[in-house]
Amino acid sequence: MEYAEKNPAIENVENKKHDDTEKLLRECNAGIKMGISSIDEVLPSVRDSRLKGILESSRREHADLGDETHDLLLKYDCDTKEPHPIAKGMSWIKTTVKLQLEPGDKTIAGLMTDGCNMGVKSLNGYLNEYGLADSKAQRIAEKLIDIEQRMADSISEYL
Repeated sequence: MEYAEKNPAIENVENKKHDDTEKLLRECNAGIKMGISSIDEVLPSVRDSRLKGILESSRREHADLGDETHDLLLKYDCDTKEPHPIAKGMSWIKTTVKLQLEPGDKTIAGLMTDGCNMGVKSLNGYLNEYGLADSKAQRIAEKLIDIEQRMADSISEYL
């Protein structure tokens, strides 16, 4: 054990694992917040009760995973991360304009599907980029990917 603590190569790997874990958790945290915000933006406009139920259920799953992610970030003594302000602003503008031009559940399903697909793509990229992240962080990312994919699948009939 003493050798491992003094070996710079092992220390570098351990530092990289910690950095990757922190970065992956922070990206998941930001993605969860973005997902919740997007759902909150469209919920007041949803007409179909089943679609509303799907979105509310997904929002709860996002919030629960957000709590789990936040707890891990605290455990690793890491800060949370907010969604990028430009991305969040552009999403809000797109949602607002589209719903004014084409109100309805079909538009909402399209917007949410686009968001889910973007989230899945980003998260898979982060899993690859931060490949040394610990298994708990990887599991969070995989769980978020699953939530996003299931939501997109569940609302596809509204497209």
